[in-house]
This record gives sequence, structure tokens and C-alpha cells, in this order.
Amino acid sequence: MKTLALILTLTFLTAAPSSVYDFKLKNIDGKPFSLAKYKGKKVLIVNTASKCGFTPQYAELQKLADQYKDKLVVVGFPANNFGQQEPGADTEIKTFCEKNYGVTFPLSTKVSVKGDDIDPLFKYLTTETNPDFTGEIKWNFEKFLIDEHGKLIHRYRSTTKPLDPAITSAL
Repeated sequence: MKTLALILTLTFLTAAPSSVYDFKLKNIDGKPFSLAKYKGKKVLIVNTASKCGFTPQYAELQKLADQYKDKLVVVGFPANNFGQQEPGADTEIKTFCEKNYGVTFPLSTKVSVKGDDIDPLFKYLTTETNPDFTGEIKWNFEKFLIDEHGKLIHRYRSTTKPLDPAITSAL
């Protein structure tokens, strides 16, 4: 009986994630959080950076979050994978976002979105089937639209602005 319990436990621990709700994350303040708290709403996951040509998208992300707050949550994931454009510590990133763009939407602690140290959530997002494309993130501010059940439904490159009809029509 102990052997069966151990096998079941190991199977559970190594089971592939079935949605974004299966991942344990930390917010920018270092506290644990789960995307499962947003069940019933769509979630736009964005890998962000403070020193990028796309950084002004923070303003549109905040507008999107405000405009669609009843059915969408925007979550930013700062990453330093592209051109060292997010070199700061979490406290610096949070202050920068609040001061320069009035960001109130949730931010995670800084993560890696590609390479050997890729965060498990981004490994899942870049390999999960969706109608757009899969594969490695090419640059900062790529966007992943998650449905109300935690499933990836669309992916957008950095050049797609947050208020683009390609995104807003999917909300």
C-alpha cells in the first residue's frame, strides 16, 4: 500500500500542468500568489522590461487593465533576458512602474522567460498549443491571453500594442 501511495504522489508531483492555474508564483513583493485567483476572468500575461523601446506599453497595459477590469486581469512579469533591459531589483522595478506609468496591475518578481533557467510558467506558455504560434519569446512585451479557465487562447508579439483590436476583440 505504501508503494502505491508513493507512486501516486510522484505521479502527481511530476504531472504536466493543465493550465496556468497549476503554477506557484511570487509577486513583486516576494509573496506567493496564484493565477487561479483570477478564475472566471481572462488574464493577459506580459513579459516586461523597464529599459526597452516597448516600455511605454506599460501605459497602454494599465489602460487596458482599467478599461476591462470586470473581465480581464493584466499581469506583468519583469525579465532581463533581452539586452539587459531589466537590470534592477524588484523594488526598483515596482517603483519605476508606479512612478512612470501609474501601474496598479499585478507584477511578479523578476523571472527568466527563455534559456536554461526559464521560469516553468513561461516554458508552459511557449510550448502550449494555441492558434497563433509557439516557440521561444523573441523580445520584451510579448503577450499571452489566457481564457477564464486558465487555458492559453492567443499569443501576440511585442509589436502588438495592448489596445490593438487583435487583443481587445478577444476580450
